[in-house]
Amino acid sequence: MKSLTRTGRVLALLVCLCAPCLLAHADEWHFADVERVVAIGDVHGAYDALVATLQNAEVIDDDLAWSGGTTHLVSTGDLLDRGAGSRRVMDLMMRLEGEAQRAGGRVHQLLGNHEVMNLIGDLRYVADEEYAAFRDVESANEREGWFRRSRLGISKLIDEVTARRKFDKIAPPGYFGHRQAFRPDGYYGKWLLEKPFMIVINDIAYVHGGAPAYVGEYGLAGVNKGLKADLIAYLEAFEAFVEQRVLSPVDRFKELPAKLVPMLEEGELKGDVAEAAVNLLEFSRTPLQGQAGPTWYRGTAMCNRFVEGDRLSRALDEVGATRIVIGHTTTANRRIQQRFNGRVLEIDTGMLYEEYGGSGNALLVDRGVLSVVNEDQAVVVSLVEHPLRIGHSNVARDDAHLERMLESGSIKDAIDDGATWQLVQVTSGKKTMLASFRALPSNGLFVPELAAYRLDRRLGLEMVPVTVRRTIAGRRGTLQFVPVLSLTERQRVEGDYGKGAICALEKQKDAMVVFDALVNNLARTPSSMVYDTEDWMLVLVDHENTFGTSGRLPSDLEHVNLDVGGEWRAALRELSDEVIRTEFRDVLDEQRMLALGKRRDALIERAD
Repeated sequence: MKSLTRTGRVLALLVCLCAPCLLAHADEWHFADVERVVAIGDVHGAYDALVATLQNAEVIDDDLAWSGGTTHLVSTGDLLDRGAGSRRVMDLMMRLEGEAQRAGGRVHQLLGNHEVMNLIGDLRYVADEEYAAFRDVESANEREGWFRRSRLGISKLIDEVTARRKFDKIAPPGYFGHRQAFRPDGYYGKWLLEKPFMIVINDIAYVHGGAPAYVGEYGLAGVNKGLKADLIAYLEAFEAFVEQRVLSPVDRFKELPAKLVPMLEEGELKGDVAEAAVNLLEFSRTPLQGQAGPTWYRGTAMCNRFVEGDRLSRALDEVGATRIVIGHTTTANRRIQQRFNGRVLEIDTGMLYEEYGGSGNALLVDRGVLSVVNEDQAVVVSLVEHPLRIGHSNVARDDAHLERMLESGSIKDAIDDGATWQLVQVTSGKKTMLASFRALPSNGLFVPELAAYRLDRRLGLEMVPVTVRRTIAGRRGTLQFVPVLSLTERQRVEGDYGKGAICALEKQKDAMVVFDALVNNLARTPSSMVYDTEDWMLVLVDHENTFGTSGRLPSDLEHVNLDVGGEWRAALRELSDEVIRTEFRDVLDEQRMLALGKRRDALIERAD
């Protein structure tokens, strides 16, 4: 976004706020030699859960006073929205800041997407109870004044009572007190605008959403100064337009194009004012407002290592960290979990039970040792691994549960017609799933579907659905989970779907091509590429004609620019001859194992 203040003319015409004051603490991003850190994420107004969690983490006492000594407490953002206790949560964190610093500790409040949303007037998730908490600071005269102004735009056929009811629905009691408090010079607005988006304590980075390419390109300075400058410029312009009565506090962020674009087209705004309006609209395209920025980004929490790993490594190197703690994406099991060999720590456990069904959890980093406490007990527990859900993001169970279900569940529509493969239903208790049964040759020495599944999990590709051995109606074969909410690649292209995929479709396909080269897949078709429509993750099926005996890469891939990055190189080197022989000798014969090793070497050579 172009700076709204780059010439100074707009502010001279409209209003001038003190941006340098707001950025006074923006260089405090690195903290070394910290013995103990407590990190929480995504409180969303869950005041009681927050208090219990902080008490069990031993940073506040029974009187809610700081008791953490030199501990550093980090909140990765999203203190507010959805929950009734948002204002109490902010008040507690603000008070603890001073108490912690006097005791030699620190409280680090980071900006999440919901803090930014409240600052800019994107109020989609503010609950009426949150507005009501600001009734004590709402001016009755101001509220009445804005009602009278809005009344001018309402049909005269609507009576006063109906008009006021409509107004109260748009701006519930406390609304104007809330908007005043989140202005740049307001009580909470001023506090939040002093906060960074990302910090590093010892060797761990902390951020709300994740580490998109922006972090690797611009580092902490770009994140904490560049994005903050965009935010402040937007707020300056918006406040100026309110002062000029072009906009009002009732105008929501998402509604600005509908209001400003016609004014620009009809020439109602001219000169510097028109320029400021254009820049105001352009803010929606800054990294702060989408997956390109660290407050909304979900790739760190959702994408596989070959889509995300190299990007993550660049970001961590740039900010001087070896691991990263993120919130924003609620963990599937509502527990703090880790992925990418512990490089990513996910701490959004859905603290607001009424909305997410989770509870308060805190990550403890004590002299480098990681553990977890929750709101119910102070018992220290370990982190859990990020569960896999390949092709079934909508299913409550993870891949480990599905594997057990495929192995032992009851089978309907038993195979008795001699078909190579057939869909069957698998039931376990009240759970039912579709699965594809493929019969094996009588000797059963070559099991390509199971080999592809094992290799996928060994590499960390996370694209091949759960596959197990199973004997059905006396026939030995493999049983593979079939995604239900899915579309093939052909259907996706025809419907032009998946444009907003968290994990870029082209990057997913790049990883697929490398995998196909490794397994010697000569028959990949659009029908064997399936997408989970919940998250547009690519699922690969039909590997019957793979793992050929040629040690060369498939001829149609010899001249393709295979994207074999750092993560692929590391994964391929870990796939040693010993690993291949140990993990695949019951599904691949000797010749196929040797060929797999040769194709591995060819890919490594291509990468180097």
